[in-house]
Amino acid sequence: MGVFKELEAAQTGGSVPLARVLDALPWNADGLLPAIAQQYDSGEVLMLAWMNRIALDETLTTGRVCYWSRSRGRLWRKGESSGQVQMLREARIDCDGDTLLLKVDQTGPACHTGRRACFYNRIDGDRVVVDRDVLIDPTELYRP
Repeated sequence: MGVFKELEAAQTGGSVPLARVLDALPWNADGLLPAIAQQYDSGEVLMLAWMNRIALDETLTTGRVCYWSRSRGRLWRKGESSGQVQMLREARIDCDGDTLLLKVDQTGPACHTGRRACFYNRIDGDRVVVDRDVLIDPTELYRP
C-alpha cells in the first residue's frame, strides 16, 4: 500500500514518518509542487508558488518560507528583498500529495504589487475586475 493510501485509510491521529511521505511526493517533471500560502489566523489565501524538495526541507527546518522561483531559476526566500516574510505556522499536504498548503504568518503584503494577496482579479462575466484589495504604495514596503 502506498503512503497516501495508508494515510487515507488511517484513523484520526494515525501517522507515518515524515521522511516516507516526503520521499513519496509526486514532484512534477521539474521537481516542483504547487504550494498555497494561507494566512494562518484569518484563512485568507495569499498566493500560490512552487516548492522543490530543497525549499520544502528548508521551510520545515527553519520556519521561514522558501520557494523555488521559476522565473529566477533559484530558491526564493519570501521577503528576501522586500522584508515581507512568511513564517510557517503549519504545513499540510493534500490527500494525494500533489499540493502543499502552508499556513503562514505574513508580514505586510504577500503580492509583489503591494496588495495583501495575489488573488485580487475577479472574473465577472466577460470582464476581469480588480476587486476589494487596497493597493499599498510600493515605496512604503521598502522603508528601513
